[in-house]
Amino acid sequence: MVERGSGIAVWRQIGESLADDIRNKLYAAGEQLPSEPELAAKFSVNRHTIRRAMGELEQSGLVRIEQGRGTFVQEHAIDYAIGKRTRFSENLRSQGMLGHQEVLGSQSLRAAEIAKHLGLARSAPLLRVQIVGKAENRPISASEHYFDEKRFPDFAQRLAALHSISKVYAHYGIGDYTRKWSRITAVLPSPEIARQLGQPKTRPILQVEALNVDQDGAPLQYSIARFVGDLVQLMVTDDS
Repeated sequence: MVERGSGIAVWRQIGESLADDIRNKLYAAGEQLPSEPELAAKFSVNRHTIRRAMGELEQSGLVRIEQGRGTFVQEHAIDYAIGKRTRFSENLRSQGMLGHQEVLGSQSLRAAEIAKHLGLARSAPLLRVQIVGKAENRPISASEHYFDEKRFPDFAQRLAALHSISKVYAHYGIGDYTRKWSRITAVLPSPEIARQLGQPKTRPILQVEALNVDQDGAPLQYSIARFVGDLVQLMVTDDS
């Protein structure tokens, strides 16, 4: 039940309660949720509050709202392959979905630990590019990617135009690249990441830290990608 005066909006509490029910399989994939009047009675709130909670669940990808029929639990999560060749658009295309990446911004900076991952001097200038990955125009990932700024000075601008990291690498004469390692953890998002993913900051996300290398094994890109946990299943593959 909801707790008024807790500092957390009532509609958000209802949304989290229903999300927990879905995660705990109280409602199966494809099953219809109770109607707005039934939920309003259950939580002792008006229908507008229920409608707002449902809108949040739909935005997070847990349910779909069909006008005239009701609200249903989404059937499928996205299987996102993490392997030697991890490609955002190809991952989604293989499941019949359109995916693209949007550049949110880029900055020049110096960060000793990241420079070390890239095989650079501690004080080497780095380029950080922030990206939101979308599946069918729904955010599923928020990531930051780090490059040698001297080697890839206009990476962000080209990515904004091409919407594909692979295509930008091809522009620089890099025909192929592979994942050297990935580290997967479950974490709580920062307020900014939660905003980019369109989810509450109290809901865990899947975080993938990774290093990509070129065909000679030289570091190309260090990245931290954060995925919506309710929408994405990370699948570790052996695609060597």
